[in-house]
Amino acid sequence: MTNVTPAAAGRTRWPYAIVAVFLLFAGYIGFMVQQALRTTVDLVSPDYYQQEMAYQQRMETVARTAALPAPVQLTYDAAARVLWFRLPPALAGQAVRGKLHFFRPSNQKLDFSLPLQAGSQQFSTARMQPGYWRARLDFTAGGQPYFIEKELTLK
Repeated sequence: MTNVTPAAAGRTRWPYAIVAVFLLFAGYIGFMVQQALRTTVDLVSPDYYQQEMAYQQRMETVARTAALPAPVQLTYDAAARVLWFRLPPALAGQAVRGKLHFFRPSNQKLDFSLPLQAGSQQFSTARMQPGYWRARLDFTAGGQPYFIEKELTLK
């Protein structure tokens, strides 16, 4: 017959399990901290300040364009396959220089630019592939830069 003492019979493994779970959790947290410290995060580019200044200038240009007494018109006539550009009367007497950039997000090779002339101008879209395009009009009038962007879907 085995003689079991009351102290040995009441022994449980719960304290060991709690300590083991705590040690495993501490090891996991230590491993995650080590991985986080080894990971390099390059969120800021080397020329961050220049990029921020260019972005701020673009926002000022967009605000200046929106503040014009009449809007710069960039309209697309799908039936005639023509894109019209018209300056507001407030800018009509000023020297205008700029470009109209056509961007095709799905194919960079199709991107192209056209020069602008003062007043109103039309651009044929007959040779452009059907689909989604972005037209960005970037111009200066009277020494002030202006910018407008329009999304087009050619058919």
